[in-house]
Amino acid sequence: MLLSIICHHLKNPFYANCLLSFFFLPAFCQGRIVTVPAGPLLRVEGTEVTIPCNVSQYDGPSEQNFDWEFSQQAYHPQISYAADSVHIASTWDLSFTSQQYKKRVDSGEIKLRRKSNDTVELVIGRIQPIDQGLYKCTTPSTDAIVKGNYNAMVEVKVIADGLTVSGLKVRSLSPRSLLEGESFELRCAASTNSSEHTHLYVIWELKTGPAWQEILSLTHEGKFQPGPEYEERYQSGDVRLDTVANDIYRLSVSQALPMDEGAYRCRVSEWVKGADSSWQKIQEKSVDIADIVIQPTVLGVFLTRSNMSVNMRDSLDLICNITTDRSGIFEVEVIWYFSESSDSTLPDARVLLSVDRDSVVSDSTLVSLSHVDRNSYHLLVRDVGTEDSGYYFCQASVWVLQHNGSWHKVVERTSAPVSVVVMALEPDYQVFLNASKAPDFSEDPTELECRILDVQNAEANVRFTVSWYYRLPLRSDDVVIDELLATMDTDWTLVVGDRNKRRAQNGEIIFSKPTVDTFSLRIQWTSETDRGDYYCIISAWSRQRNNSWVKIKEVVSTPVSIFWPMQDYALTVEAVKLKPFFMAGHTFEMTCKVSSQNIKSPRYSVLITAEKLLADQSNPNGTTRIISLNQDSVVRREDWTDQARVDGVVLEKVEANEFRYRMYQTQISDAGLYRCVVTAWSPDGGGMWREAVNGLSNPIQIDFQTSGPVFNISVHSDSPTVYRGELVNLLCIIAIEGVTPEPGDMSFDVSWFAVRSFALDRAPVFLASLDRKGIVTQAKRNWSSDVSLERISPMEFRLRIYGCEDQDFGNHYCSNKMFAFFLYWVLNDCSFFFSLSPLPVLNAFKYPLMIGIGLATLIGLLSCLIGYCSSRWCCKKEVQETRRERRRLMSMEMD
Repeated sequence: MLLSIICHHLKNPFYANCLLSFFFLPAFCQGRIVTVPAGPLLRVEGTEVTIPCNVSQYDGPSEQNFDWEFSQQAYHPQISYAADSVHIASTWDLSFTSQQYKKRVDSGEIKLRRKSNDTVELVIGRIQPIDQGLYKCTTPSTDAIVKGNYNAMVEVKVIADGLTVSGLKVRSLSPRSLLEGESFELRCAASTNSSEHTHLYVIWELKTGPAWQEILSLTHEGKFQPGPEYEERYQSGDVRLDTVANDIYRLSVSQALPMDEGAYRCRVSEWVKGADSSWQKIQEKSVDIADIVIQPTVLGVFLTRSNMSVNMRDSLDLICNITTDRSGIFEVEVIWYFSESSDSTLPDARVLLSVDRDSVVSDSTLVSLSHVDRNSYHLLVRDVGTEDSGYYFCQASVWVLQHNGSWHKVVERTSAPVSVVVMALEPDYQVFLNASKAPDFSEDPTELECRILDVQNAEANVRFTVSWYYRLPLRSDDVVIDELLATMDTDWTLVVGDRNKRRAQNGEIIFSKPTVDTFSLRIQWTSETDRGDYYCIISAWSRQRNNSWVKIKEVVSTPVSIFWPMQDYALTVEAVKLKPFFMAGHTFEMTCKVSSQNIKSPRYSVLITAEKLLADQSNPNGTTRIISLNQDSVVRREDWTDQARVDGVVLEKVEANEFRYRMYQTQISDAGLYRCVVTAWSPDGGGMWREAVNGLSNPIQIDFQTSGPVFNISVHSDSPTVYRGELVNLLCIIAIEGVTPEPGDMSFDVSWFAVRSFALDRAPVFLASLDRKGIVTQAKRNWSSDVSLERISPMEFRLRIYGCEDQDFGNHYCSNKMFAFFLYWVLNDCSFFFSLSPLPVLNAFKYPLMIGIGLATLIGLLSCLIGYCSSRWCCKKEVQETRRERRRLMSMEMD
């Protein structure tokens, strides 16, 4: 019923069905939950008691407040909390504490300790019998709706302290010091007379520093539990915990170690099983038992010999002596070591031989170990070699027998090393180095021979190897640096230095051994970097008994200087223009002549460059690289990008030191300064070439003074007046003035036009054309006459008009264009006019008649003028002129 009411007030569809799902989802309608430990809580008088209280599933702020109350009424499930409860403390109300608890709360004996927002602990410093009773934890409501429980109670019972802990003296320990390896026992008495059923937890602890470490414990559940450092010793039985009678707990340690030194104590805690069947610790006490001092076993290990030297093939004899203060049953283990370093702690020390605690000696052919007496061990190494030079030391260990039959290492010491030098029998020999071939010039071969002379005292197992060195000559105040060219191993494997490794692989430097006592160094092509001093070192190696090789002697030869007088390379390049006069359309031709000095077997690479007078968009301010020819005569076009003249430039080798450059069909844009850039190459060995020196020629200028030749055109016809139907021949003749190009370098484009007017006031009409390729093009004609155009000589072109008609009259002219190299225009159009008037037969008498009439009229007028003048001035007196007569004369004249 209560659940239904709560769900109804929530006004939530989810909770509206909570009654139906009460048996399935009870947690959805469960409210605030306050929990305390399950009671009763059994606590010992005088100990500190902590009672936690936790709240969950609440609304409101995350940090909750708590109130603690106390009642001395015994807890009963059917009886509610007593009304005479006393307020102890509150986390939010300072005035909550009752008067009888105020003093204990103010002094801190009773306090509240917050662990989190929803957990608070009630802490009672020293609980008393009067504190036995019911404790209630209450949380004030912060929820919007009251739901769940807001308090919880727990009963606390206080019992009297019945736990006693005491220590017993160490058996046979006077004073409290032990020798390493001895055994000792420690005892602790612990008992309780508590009225409740409690269990004891006994722990033995050792303090060697600031903290206590657990040795071995017997838990309240009757289990033995060793500490982390004593796990192995507990398993082996060296550390044990026994119970003697009912109240005594004994710690037994056999074979005491230095780590066992320190203060020992026994810590006992009392445990009781709570209402929830969990174990709770109700009190703990400890007692100091003893301070133990472990005196380590004294072990001295030393060698009877100091630093010594032994001749090769002799025997090495060493003795290791051992001293100890150990008594009783013990055994000694000895191990002999060898190391190339004086530090005997190095992990790379090599074991020579050993004898274990059972006196068993490890096997070895050339090394033997004997036990002279109880404290002396003899090492003998036969047939020593130089590889036996080093440091020898022995290591001794003392082992004691444990009660379970196993052996335990008590102490271990290592002797100081003794230095042993094995003296090799050095052979006596001399080394002579000479230059069998010395260079007189760069790229000449160099050959050095290093010989072994006057060999004495050399055994059959001695082998000679060589090392070649180079020394660069420096000034007196500079540091001399020697460079290793190559060295030879004992198996005559050649190891070449890094700088000359590539040259040796290419065969430029050859290291060889032509004879038993001779080593050779040959430089196929000596360069300037090879100038300097050379010397060789002959090393003598001796084979050891393990088939290894040891260097026993080195002899250095006298240096040999490889030097030749050096002269600077000289290179001269001269450019020559083959044609003194040049114009556009011609072929430009120039040669580059090269001469060099102090270069052996040179080859040349040539590059043609141009400094254009006209700006180039791709290279407006720089030099253009046109074409190049390398030292192997491979041609390459550099920056030549004119697709119309892709093969317009040619560079070829005429002689060993002469090169010719040609540029066909030159244009005005090619004007500029042309040079030859020549590089001299010298053989560098292995088919490679080395750049020696560069040279630049004098400039050759291409300058076009005129745009091209000047030519005149004349038109000629034998009969400028023709009749209808006649054949007309018109000749266009070209005359060239100035520089005349080669006939093969010129071509013409000729076009004929006609103007159908004597006054030339009409547009010209195209008749026919002949282009530079010889193709004739005619205009479409609407009458019966026809035309043809042909080239009758290199400079003459003929136009023929067949069957002239009236439409063919007018002024005729030809227009020419001259081409050079078929692409570039040289001259503008030139033309010459010629008048052509065809006359028909019916109109043949018109012109004579008109001429006759004109001449008669002119003569008549002249006669009238003469008569008039004569009558006026010559016959003036005889004639009386009257007005009337004059009118007659006028009439007569009119007639």
